Amino acid sequence: MPLHETTRVVDPVALVDAPEEFLIFYSSRDENGRMWCPDCRAVEALIKETFDKEDGPTSLIVYVGQRPEWKTVSNPFRGAPWNVQAIPTIIKRHRDKEYGRLVEGEIREQLSSFAGNTAV
Repeated sequence: MPLHETTRVVDPVALVDAPEEFLIFYSSRDENGRMWCPDCRAVEALIKETFDKEDGPTSLIVYVGQRPEWKTVSNPFRGAPWNVQAIPTIIKRHRDKEYGRLVEGEIREQLSSFAGNTAV
């Protein structure tokens, strides 16, 4: 399935009902389309290669905000239900249950096996 992405601010709780198998938490893009987070930029091509293909697993990019928004402890994605503490973070889930996550450097090393094993 194609890689989907949020186009507006999303209520973190509403994502519980999102149909995608994977949620990819990224830094938001600026007016030039560039992400402020170097770790997100570093894995962007790998994310697209893995998820943005017709036979890829369903996935949704969720933008967590610009740097000042993300760095606040009150950023809504830092709390329940996602508890994202670093970006990028990829969460594998089925219905409303989390089955694993990759954070920052783990993505480069483990994404292929993590995304390839979608059966739960």
